[in-house]
Parts: sequence; C-alpha cells; structure tokens
Amino acid sequence: MRSTFGGIEIAKRSLFAHQAALTTTGHNIANANTVGYSRQVVNMVASRPIEAVGLMSSNIPGQMGQGVEFDYIKRIREGFLDKQYYNENKSYGQWTTRRDTLEKLETIINEPSDTGIRQVLDGFWNSWQELSKQPDNLETRAVVKESALALADAFNHAARQLKDLKQDLTDNIDVKVTEVNSLLNQVAALNNEIFRIEGLSNDANDLRDQRDVLLDTLSKIVNVTVTEESDGYNVRMGEVQLVQGATATPFTLETVNAGYVVDGSGNLNSGELFGLRYSRDKLVNEYQNQLDSMVSTLVSNVNTIHSQGFTQKHPVVAGGDFFVYSPPTATVTSLSERLRVNTTITDDVENIAASGKTYVDEAGVTRVVKGNNDNALALATIRNQKFTFDSSGIEKIILNGGTFDEFLRAVVGEIGVQTQEAQRQATNQQILVEQVDSRRQSVSGVSLDEEMANMIKYQHAYNAAARALTTYDEMLDKIINSMGIVGR
Repeated sequence: MRSTFGGIEIAKRSLFAHQAALTTTGHNIANANTVGYSRQVVNMVASRPIEAVGLMSSNIPGQMGQGVEFDYIKRIREGFLDKQYYNENKSYGQWTTRRDTLEKLETIINEPSDTGIRQVLDGFWNSWQELSKQPDNLETRAVVKESALALADAFNHAARQLKDLKQDLTDNIDVKVTEVNSLLNQVAALNNEIFRIEGLSNDANDLRDQRDVLLDTLSKIVNVTVTEESDGYNVRMGEVQLVQGATATPFTLETVNAGYVVDGSGNLNSGELFGLRYSRDKLVNEYQNQLDSMVSTLVSNVNTIHSQGFTQKHPVVAGGDFFVYSPPTATVTSLSERLRVNTTITDDVENIAASGKTYVDEAGVTRVVKGNNDNALALATIRNQKFTFDSSGIEKIILNGGTFDEFLRAVVGEIGVQTQEAQRQATNQQILVEQVDSRRQSVSGVSLDEEMANMIKYQHAYNAAARALTTYDEMLDKIINSMGIVGR
C-alpha cells in the first residue's frame, strides 16, 4: 500500500533540487565577469524508485517514482582547449618579449635619423675634409676634435643604453623567476585543498577555476605541460618536474640556466622567460658586438693613418693614436663604452696630424710641411673605403667588405627586419590566443541570456513543486480532519 505522505516527500525533493539549481544560476550570474570562471550546472537525476509493498511481490504494475535529486554540481570545462591555450600562450609570451626588446634596440640605434650615430660619423669625416682645406687652421682643428668627441660620446651613449637594457632584462628575469615560484606554490596549495574537499565527495569547482587561472598566467611565462592525476595537477617544464600534487619544486635561476638553449632545444624552450634570456644573451649581445666591431675597425684604421702623419709641433712629432680605450672595469667592458679621444688631442689640437710630409731646412733641421694636407685627406677618404670588420667575439659579422656607412646601414636593416618579424609573430600569436580563449569562453563562459532562461525554467519548476506540496497538504487535511465525522 502506498504511503499517504509519499507525495510530500516527492514535492520536497523537487523543491530542494530546483532551489539548488536557482542558487547555482545566481552564482553563475554573479560571476559573469569573473576572470577564469567556468559556468556551473546542477546535474539532476530521478530518485531511486520503490516497488509497492507485497507479501511476496507486488501485484501493482510498475515501480513508484520518488521524485528528483541532484547528485553533483559540475563546472563546464574543456581540458583540450586549455592545453591548446597553454601551447599558444607560451609562444605569445616569447614573441612579445622579443618584440619589446627589438623595439627598444631600434630606439637605441636611432636610425635613420638626424641625431643618430650615422649623422655624427658623417660629421667626423666632414671635419677631416674641411681640415684638408686648411691644415694649419686652429679653428678647423678644433672642429675635428669636437666631432671626434661627439663620435666617441655617441658610441659611449649607445653602449651604455645597451648595457642598461641588458640589466633591465636581467632584473626582469629575476622578477619572473619569483613570480613562477609564487604561482607554483599556489597551484600546489590548491592541489592539496581540492584533493581534501573532493575526497569528502564535494565539488571544488571554484578552487579548480582559481587553479586554472594560475596555470593560464604560468603558461605565458614558461612552457608548461599539465596532466591531471588523482592528487591534482602534475605540472612540468620539459623534463623538469614543477608541481606534483601538494609539492612544488623550487624554481631558481639555476633552473632557468640549465633549461635554456639558444635554439630552443632545452627544457625551457618558450614563454616570457625564454624570450628574456634570448633577448639578453642573443639579441642585445649581438648588436653590442656589432657595435664593438665597428668601433674596433674604426679605431684601428684611424690610428694607423694618424700615426703616419705629423703634428704641428717642433721638433717633428709623429701623430700617434687619435683614439684610445679607457681601462676595462667590472661594469664597463665593451669597446664602444670605453672609446675615448686621446688626451694629447683634446689638450692641444696642434697634435692632430694633418700633414704627411717633412723637409730639411738649410740648417739641416727636419721640419713639418705645415700646409701639407696628405694625412688629413687620407683620414677623410676612410669614409669611402671598404673594410673587413673585426669579427673577434662575434658569432656572425653582419657585413664584410663594406664602408662604415654600409656596415651601420646593415645593422639598422637587420634590426628592422627582426623587429618586423617579431611584431608579425606576436600579432599572429595574439590572434591565436584570443581565438582559443574565445572558444573556451563559448564552452565555459557565462551567457546571461541563457542563465536568465534557466532561472525562469527553474522558478516555474520550483513554483510547481510548491503547488504540488500545497495540494498534498490539502489532501491530508481532508483525510485527517474531515474523514470519519459523519453522524457525530
């Protein structure tokens, strides 16, 4: 025989189930703009039915339904799209870092412009050309000195900017290492908390979302591979274990150095950290070396020719070195930053060797032909000569068999091409990241229209269950209070 109160239980279960659905819908609406939030749904199932009571078996056909229950609240998330996002995000992090570095290099080189090294270098050659017209004019010699000082200062300034850029990249690497450590510790802590909560048969949906947001951030910094195991996410960088369950491996500069290979064949092969190391050790170093190569070749040839000439001093004094290098220190090592004009030139412009000839006077004394301009002309013509540039310490010289102007143009052109490539790659990767994220949002994101429709649906179901409960209550009232009173 059926229970008189069975209908009340069915209605009660329906109320509870649809109340949970309404609460979850409200939670979704509240987090519609929360970064990384995955919409949640209540999974409703029919309650286990019962058979009608009988001595052996019931003669009543069928089983008696017992209403509805919800067995879990799950978040809608597609793991495949997460892995695609990690793969695209790491490349995006690498190329944006390289693009930013190359754009800064373009600013440092500052070519083509009216204030860059090429302009100063042209002024240096022009000053020698003018000196060849008036070799004994002190004002013209002073112009040569000032143009040389300007040239040395231009190289010094560019070298210091490159050094500062390298230091900025180094500091940024340290910051990123600290950030990775923080992210890994948070992921490990969430692994532990999620394992504890879900071990009690509860759903840790919001904690899982927090963990996925952390991995989204981490995937832009280093290349990560994520697999889900019983104790949480297992996070690796190549062959390096970063997180296993509740344990996070300390991430240090040694980890970065050991995993970095310039061609990307190491454990650290992408992401912002790889881009920072590549930018510092490859891009900035390369252009510092190219600049040093140009300075070394320039100094060598100018000094050689200048030392073959003669100053205006008497007795006859050979020209000596026009440019010199200051002693290297722990922080100043590049030739470009150490370039100086010889103090003998800056102290007395008569020590500029413009003349290339001497003569013996009637008294048998050797004197300089002061009106001679052979050496000044020889120094001026360096501008149009082609050189084999100094390639010591350089992986690949950017140009050989060209003039100084052509060499500098080649450097500028190389930076321009690399910057365009980095900008193109960064833009493409940004589009890919946005496409994958858009697909994730189409699966996991909250649609307010859909949630409003669900709210109305669950509200009507809740109202109907409440109405059914009221009906059962009225029926029971009739049985309890109105039956068996006839004839009293």
